[in-house]
Amino acid sequence: MNHVRVRDDECKGCAVCVSVCPKGCLAMSGKLNTMGYEYVHFFHEEACTACGLCFLSCPEPSALTVLAEQEVE
Repeated sequence: MNHVRVRDDECKGCAVCVSVCPKGCLAMSGKLNTMGYEYVHFFHEEACTACGLCFLSCPEPSALTVLAEQEVE
């Protein structure tokens, strides 16, 4: 299955990735990171197509990593 790795402490909680995900695999977590921002949570692993739209839309270059099925471990 594909996976989006979220680095909680890099996420600023803008939710742009949440709004662009065509499969609805990202949501706000309801938890705060060490910077005081609510960060994004990845779920619906079975629906993720690893399209990369979340990564491309994120203004924080190291907050998200998209892993296609063969890269997930």
